[in-house]
Amino acid sequence: MKTWKRAVVFGSLGTGVALLVAGKRPAGVAAATVGLAVLASEYPDKFERVWEHLPDYVTRGVQIFQTLSQIVERVAEQAAAHGVSQGTWSEVRQTYSH
Repeated sequence: MKTWKRAVVFGSLGTGVALLVAGKRPAGVAAATVGLAVLASEYPDKFERVWEHLPDYVTRGVQIFQTLSQIVERVAEQAAAHGVSQGTWSEVRQTYSH
C-alpha cells in the first residue's frame, strides 16, 4: 500500500474513533467509512472474506459484551453485599450493563 493511502486509512480511522468517543457519532462513522473504503479498494479479496464471516464476528462480539455485562453485575452485587458505596456501583451498572 502506498504511503498516502496508509495515511488516509489510519488518519480517517483514528479520527472516526476519536469522534465516536467524543459522542459525535455521524461524523465518526463517516470518517471511519472513508478509511474502510480506501482499505477495501486496496484489499478487496480480504474484505470479501470478512464480509462473508461478519455474522459470526457479530455473534461473538455480542457474546463477549453479554459476558462482560454479567461480570460487572456480579461485581456490583458483591460490592453491595459487602457494604461498598452504592453510588459508585450504581454508576458502573448503568454504564456497562444493557
